[in-house]
Amino acid sequence: MRRKLKVIFRRLYSEFGPQHWWPAEDSFEVIVGAVLTQGTNWLNVEKAIARLKAKNLLSPEKLFRMSSAKISTLIKSAGYHNIKAGRIKEFLKFFFGVYQGDLKKMSQTDHRELRKLLLSVKGIGPETADSILLYALNKPVFVVDAYTRRIFSRHGLIQEKADYAEVQDIFMRNLKDSVRMFNEYHALLVKLGKDYCRKQDPKCGICPLHGQ
Repeated sequence: MRRKLKVIFRRLYSEFGPQHWWPAEDSFEVIVGAVLTQGTNWLNVEKAIARLKAKNLLSPEKLFRMSSAKISTLIKSAGYHNIKAGRIKEFLKFFFGVYQGDLKKMSQTDHRELRKLLLSVKGIGPETADSILLYALNKPVFVVDAYTRRIFSRHGLIQEKADYAEVQDIFMRNLKDSVRMFNEYHALLVKLGKDYCRKQDPKCGICPLHGQ
């Protein structure tokens, strides 16, 4: 498995190059984006982020003071806006309650302990928690998403119904603990899933991993 993972990475990196993911100006923007991207595409998230920025509201303090209803109107483009507004507020209650709104203090917590804390926040599941850990706080945690599951199940490397922890464990056990590697690998899989290994009408014949 270790060899297969390395071969897949090299092929994708050779084909696509570095992905420069996650696209954000700071760590808090990553966190908000991680919540907003639940159940929608990134284009819709970008619109919501842009609206928050245009109104100069993309800061922990300003969103913490704002009502869920107000946040909801600003992030409407991201879909499920009422639910996501509530989840942003829940995260902020945790963030200010435990870390006084200090990202540096939050980042000093051991990532295994911090993951448990994040998962205790209503509306934050494993993928969102791990996205925050990896992309906002530079912690060595591999993010698993629908693209990862689809690609690896189609190549017979995981069971189609493998759970999040099982899939994540494959990467964590067989790759060196590296924020840079985990970041780039996940981003490359997202690129492959969007452009080739699509849910409907996949482009298997011209996929960079064809024959792999």
